[in-house]
Amino acid sequence: MTALAFSSRKTMPTAIGYAGAIITVLIWANWILATRHTAETQMGTIDLGLIRYGIPALVLSPVWLRTGLLPKGIPLKLLALMVCGSGALFFQLTTFAIHFTPAASAGILLGGSMPLAAALIGVLLFRERPDITRWLGLGGIVAGVVILLVRSLSGAEVSWVSFTLLPLGALLWAGYTHAFRRSGLNAIQASAIIAAWSFLIHVALAFVFGSSLASVPLPEIGLQVVSQGLLSGLAATLAYGLAVQALGGTQAAAFTAITPVLATFGGGLLLGEPLGLAEIAAAAVTGMGVALSTGLLSRK
Repeated sequence: MTALAFSSRKTMPTAIGYAGAIITVLIWANWILATRHTAETQMGTIDLGLIRYGIPALVLSPVWLRTGLLPKGIPLKLLALMVCGSGALFFQLTTFAIHFTPAASAGILLGGSMPLAAALIGVLLFRERPDITRWLGLGGIVAGVVILLVRSLSGAEVSWVSFTLLPLGALLWAGYTHAFRRSGLNAIQASAIIAAWSFLIHVALAFVFGSSLASVPLPEIGLQVVSQGLLSGLAATLAYGLAVQALGGTQAAAFTAITPVLATFGGGLLLGEPLGLAEIAAAAVTGMGVALSTGLLSRK
């Protein structure tokens, strides 16, 4: 299975990877806005997690039933990194933080930190060597986060929870990105196994801490079924897996820095959140950083 997976990566067109990455960031921007919206409802992070992973676990059940929840030949440490990095732990940390964070700030602290974390892991653990344009791009991403940090220290309402949990979530996702690429699983297999394990974890959390889904209005559940379950939980996970297979972990993760631009304007236009010069500047600098950090302008 591993040999076949790596062979498919070599032949998969990069256009598929770019399409998958763009689809992913569009859905993620929507996910941030939808999650921010739930802060005004009675739905908790456990309720959202049941929807987020329950739907893809059901849709992809033929896949994980065939591969098993512990596929043969896949090291347990890689599987654990994948489930933690894009599954239950990642979701609980980031969803809790987003409830306390304006959409623009969430997009920058999470989406902007992901490519930086992925690049650092690639350099430190896997001896990847980004060229100067990619380093400049990563510097632009850092500059965007710094602008937001300075803004928060001057009185903007961004709490320590945001600056702690969202970069930690980005680090978890970066770990998942590299673990998935080395697991030998394809995008559908990885998505199915992660969804199944994460749903079981959320069922356990609901058993211990309770769930309020039974009392949530059906229209609200329907909105989250589409946003959390079908789009974020299923479509985005599959699209990102294809991007990683076609482009590699570091380059695929770099595209996530487009998310801040979309989340910034979405938060202002759809949620009525303040949209100041600092937020726009941070999103623009971060967006330009991703254009360089993807390697699109690098010399071959």
